[in-house]
Amino acid sequence: MREEISKRNYEYFALDKSEVSEAVRDSLKKELIELEKEFPELITLDSPTQRVGSVLSEKFEKIKHKSKKWSLQDAFSAQELKDFNERILKLVFGEDVNFICELKIDGLNITVWYEKGIFVKALTRGDGEFGEDITHTVKTVEAVPLKLNEDCDLEISGEVYISKKVFAKINQERENQQEELFANPRNAAAGSVRQLDPQVAANRNLEIFFYQVGETNSELLTQTKTQYELLQNFKKLGLRVNPYFKFCKNIEEVIDFCESWHEKRKNLDYEIDGIVVKVNDFDRKNRMGYTAKAPRSAIAYKFPAQQAVSKIEDILIQVGRTGALTPVAVLTPVFLAGSKVSRATLHNEDEIIRKEVRIGDSVIVQKAGDVIPEVVEVLKNLRTGDEKIFEFPKKCPICEFAVLKPEGEAITRCTNSSCFAKKRESLIHFVSKGAMNIDGLGEKAVDALMNAGFVKDPADFYTLTEDDLLTLPLFKEKRTQNLFNNIQKSKIVDLDRFLFGLGIRHLGTQMAEEVAKYSDSWFARLPALSNSDRNDICVGQVIRGSKKRIMKKQLSLFEENEVNEEDKILKSDQKYITPLNLLTIFQNLAKEDLENVEGIGEKVAESLKNWFIDVKNQNLLEKFTKVGLQLILPEEKKQLNTFFAQKSFLITGTLKSMSRDEAKKKIKNLGGKILSSVSKNLDYLIVGESLGNKLKKAEECSVKILNEEEFLEFL
Repeated sequence: MREEISKRNYEYFALDKSEVSEAVRDSLKKELIELEKEFPELITLDSPTQRVGSVLSEKFEKIKHKSKKWSLQDAFSAQELKDFNERILKLVFGEDVNFICELKIDGLNITVWYEKGIFVKALTRGDGEFGEDITHTVKTVEAVPLKLNEDCDLEISGEVYISKKVFAKINQERENQQEELFANPRNAAAGSVRQLDPQVAANRNLEIFFYQVGETNSELLTQTKTQYELLQNFKKLGLRVNPYFKFCKNIEEVIDFCESWHEKRKNLDYEIDGIVVKVNDFDRKNRMGYTAKAPRSAIAYKFPAQQAVSKIEDILIQVGRTGALTPVAVLTPVFLAGSKVSRATLHNEDEIIRKEVRIGDSVIVQKAGDVIPEVVEVLKNLRTGDEKIFEFPKKCPICEFAVLKPEGEAITRCTNSSCFAKKRESLIHFVSKGAMNIDGLGEKAVDALMNAGFVKDPADFYTLTEDDLLTLPLFKEKRTQNLFNNIQKSKIVDLDRFLFGLGIRHLGTQMAEEVAKYSDSWFARLPALSNSDRNDICVGQVIRGSKKRIMKKQLSLFEENEVNEEDKILKSDQKYITPLNLLTIFQNLAKEDLENVEGIGEKVAESLKNWFIDVKNQNLLEKFTKVGLQLILPEEKKQLNTFFAQKSFLITGTLKSMSRDEAKKKIKNLGGKILSSVSKNLDYLIVGESLGNKLKKAEECSVKILNEEEFLEFL
């Protein structure tokens, strides 16, 4: 464990090339601290827990600091902040204590010396006793004054950093020159400060915030009674201070401040990884003293980790709706990105082999896209010899049918079309938000309905009665009524959602939309259809928000189930087809017709044709038609409106006139494309209220901005 931490520290501090986040090192160090508490006889002088800072680079002269550089204790939760408060209250015998909270800048800690107000030297933190002389590069930082506003001697600490905007520019230049990219802004700042050529640092627009003085500044500290006053004095001297520090009367205000920055930090133009909490009053601070490594009067609250270290206790196999066998690591629970994580995906057999994953390994875990936990790296140095190699199964763990891994593919699949696990995942997918969006049908509800024998295929959801639901323990009267109404409302659904919900292999949401766009024209031109088939396409008006849903169909009116009063108008004068109409379309289509659809290649076209050929699927579509499903055909594009055609859009914030989903659909129907993030490929950003950080990024990328009024005018 010590060797692993030392290796990671060397990469992070000395080489500026760390491939893992600081949270990984924090997690390892925390585990080592716990081990040394349990076995104090094993503590050694060279343990990473027994020193402050890191190994020094050999590039620069080593100079002794005037004052010792302390580390800070870490807190990872509100409870740990409360524990910190309890400890300091005991040290001051219950006296009132207030705090200063400062943003913890994710950069490089340095110390600057001034003599009679003149800048003379700058050092890295180093090992806490000796630092590296980086005077020549820090002198190029414009935020570091070469002369203070007063002729005083000063030893002051701050954090050198690079803004996100400058960081992106630096990496773009390095990519153009085919140089290795910096992993993050902190590494870029550290690498810039440690350049032998000061011109390199000067060209990178380094910035700094100051926050602390050394113990040698007795005169300044005597004149100043609180950290709040000290920060104000820094500004008077001409030293840059982060503007977001805050005075907090008690630990509850501290916790509120820390938690408020979980989201707000995304809007900053620089990285922060936490909040430093300091006792404000210097008299109380001095009475609290120090441990061997840290002041008792301060603590660093760390934001929820994006990466952490855990241990693989077991490996299980999950079977998905397409029969894919996915290995899942069962982990020793660890907090990650604000939640407790106990499982992580290992993707497939090839990934297990490539990463050499074994049961019992210590591993680095992260959330992919901040959502799905995955194993990033195995810490092989921590192996004890008791780890076990995982044997990938030759049979499905659910139905025990043979599994198959097609040549050229990474995924192993169950060959049993009736596998229970595949059915379960298919049902959950069908009712999910991206598909039929039936609120109230989560995994537990689907399990209960399957176990009771009420649901065997997706069409069975529409045969359920309220009495059926009330027989299950999960469903009380109110929940039953709400779910029943939600199921009935989903009988009228956009064709692309229905196609996606069927779970056809290789057909994602985007391709389902493209196929849906062509369906009306395909249906209209098929000569094999009888007039009665053609009349099954209806032009309807669905009114929600009343006690009736009225639809014109072959000049007749009929009444459906009551719906909630709060429902809004869904469609007006819209074309519908039945699931059986859909089957007719695909039975008469050539494979080439599908391959002409934008984005659909041979593989997807073949998958679609094969799905509609399958007799079981044909019977399912007939069953859907009998229970009353109506599929909404996409609106025809307005050919006269050329503004949206072939342009890309992104919506941020809340729109007053419509939901974001409705706005996206309108844009797509007019020939526009929807992107998921801001990039140089984005043509327009549509902004509503309650904006996030997309607007700032769009401005940096020179993306055109439309407010809601302008957007509506183009519609």
